[in-house]
Amino acid sequence: MMTPHTTAAFAYGVVHRRRHHGFPPPSNCYGSYHDRRRRGVVVVHASAATTTTSTSRATATTADSPSAAFWDYNLLFRSQRAESRDPVQLRVVEGAVPPDFPSGTYYLAGPGLFSDDHGSIVHPLDGHGYLRAFRFDATSRAVHYSARYVETAAKREEHDAAAASWRFTHRGPFSVLQGGNRVGNVKVMKNVANTGVLRWGGRLLCLWEGGEPYELDSRTLDTLGPFDLLAGGQEEVVVVAARHDRAEEEASSRRRRPWMHEAGIDAAASLLRPILGGVFNMPAKRLLAHYKIDPRTNRLLMVACNAEDMLLPRSNFTFYGMWSPFIISCKREFVVPDHLMIHDWTFTDSHYVLLGNRIKLDIPGSLLALTGTHPMIAALAVDPSKQSTPVYLLPRSPEAEASGRDWSVPVEAPSQMWSMHVGNAFEERNARGGLRIQVHMSGCSYQWFHFHRMFGYNWMNKKLDPSFMNIPKGRELLPRLVQVSIDIDKRGTCRGCSVKRLSDQWNRPADFPAINPNFANRKNRFIYTGATSGSRRFLPYFPFDSVLKVDAADGSARLWSAEGRKFVGEPVFIPVAGGREDDGYVLLVEYAVSDHRCNLVVLDARKIGERNALVAKLEVPKHLTFAMGFHGFWADE
Repeated sequence: MMTPHTTAAFAYGVVHRRRHHGFPPPSNCYGSYHDRRRRGVVVVHASAATTTTSTSRATATTADSPSAAFWDYNLLFRSQRAESRDPVQLRVVEGAVPPDFPSGTYYLAGPGLFSDDHGSIVHPLDGHGYLRAFRFDATSRAVHYSARYVETAAKREEHDAAAASWRFTHRGPFSVLQGGNRVGNVKVMKNVANTGVLRWGGRLLCLWEGGEPYELDSRTLDTLGPFDLLAGGQEEVVVVAARHDRAEEEASSRRRRPWMHEAGIDAAASLLRPILGGVFNMPAKRLLAHYKIDPRTNRLLMVACNAEDMLLPRSNFTFYGMWSPFIISCKREFVVPDHLMIHDWTFTDSHYVLLGNRIKLDIPGSLLALTGTHPMIAALAVDPSKQSTPVYLLPRSPEAEASGRDWSVPVEAPSQMWSMHVGNAFEERNARGGLRIQVHMSGCSYQWFHFHRMFGYNWMNKKLDPSFMNIPKGRELLPRLVQVSIDIDKRGTCRGCSVKRLSDQWNRPADFPAINPNFANRKNRFIYTGATSGSRRFLPYFPFDSVLKVDAADGSARLWSAEGRKFVGEPVFIPVAGGREDDGYVLLVEYAVSDHRCNLVVLDARKIGERNALVAKLEVPKHLTFAMGFHGFWADE
């Protein structure tokens, strides 16, 4: 996401300390809307086809300014109040949709609304969910676009459809209301259904980390209502205790922590559950927005955490395996004696794999959060007390558990990383009967990660400050691609753990790793991620403007970059018939802030790094331009 231009960073700081006086505030985006047509800004982009070495090769030195960078960044988060109820055919502005591109729909979840009509501006993570759908017809090669807000309970309360006005009444975990009730406002868990999207078992769901998914009609995008994934029919359910038997579990737990400590945690959990559920309307179990699909068994895998886990030094994880349509076929519960926050996770044939992010309760921050003057997330802080990353290998089956390994004791990876997103994981048996587990992922430094400054959000002045995402000399602190390798012998003992870059040819930030979904849980070569060319002097690391293709077999890295003042979102791989892993296309949205448009981009995955990698670009009508999305899903028709 982020060069070592110390002078540039200093200029950034000066600009933002001045709060950009002299520019009128808009009603629909963070800060001021200073396009006013970017006088004097010269944009130099990376080549449309770039093969990387140690750094990307920009075509020239960028001469943009700190203020131009500020406005470009903020334009990514402009509210879009309009919806496209009737599908609109997109105009092809470059290339053509290829003949072998399959029929299907690319769904992209994300926030759509950040500001109300009464002075309140929320963090991007608290923005109301806005689902975009790009529907491909293989016969006509036409693409139709539609977009709708998810009609959550919070959205219905905060939006007056008759008056076409908005008033935020929920604080949201990451925000502070400027124009609403702060003190005593317990409307904190604002389920905005904006993080992930899934079409499975005949249902289309929008997911959020703190509440139940919402179901939408897959064709019209009408909201059907909340959907309780965990209340469906169940086949055989296997619930795993914390160890082989309860007595052994309790003995092991007491060896790790005094029994009075454990009793205190139990008592605190019993007190917190009714408060969190009754006062703050939090579900007893919150599903993570990241799910997995096991291509070997065609099962959906999901994980839930207990509501009180955020506040206690103990974590409860419940993993669910589901047949279509959402029939729970297996359920395994684990209790980990660690205070963790998990956003993404992965799995192998034998294990669920959690890379834990260590957190702690911030008592002063908690008190300030309760007053309503600080975001609720201020109650938490990162815990950098250990210079390693805990990797929990939780057995997926009784056979995996039978090795006797104490799974409640993590493997400590020799690098302190905050786990962001996981691309893939797989395991291989060695000649001695042991196991090697490899994980491809993105992770950042604890020194950089800051709960209530993500995306550079400043709740005090209601602005998004891109300097936080582009800190000087921050390349090694920001999200980067790594491979975690763990060797376990046949008795279950860890014999080694290493962390290395996925590619020595790429040392710039990158995130949102994606693979060919047919290779999930298998040894794969290619990883596709969002990355930055570094061509913007004042936005050297984030937002991303490129798609990076890494070959894990030889460490090579190849890049496709957008041209001009454009950024890109998460890449999604669409497989097509063929014998190679990279037979397919990479879909992504390009945010052209230079002319306030969004484009859907189709790249040939095999040709990334070549000049003809871009095979099609389709233009979303200008009046329907949308804010940056989070995570997407491809559904074959």
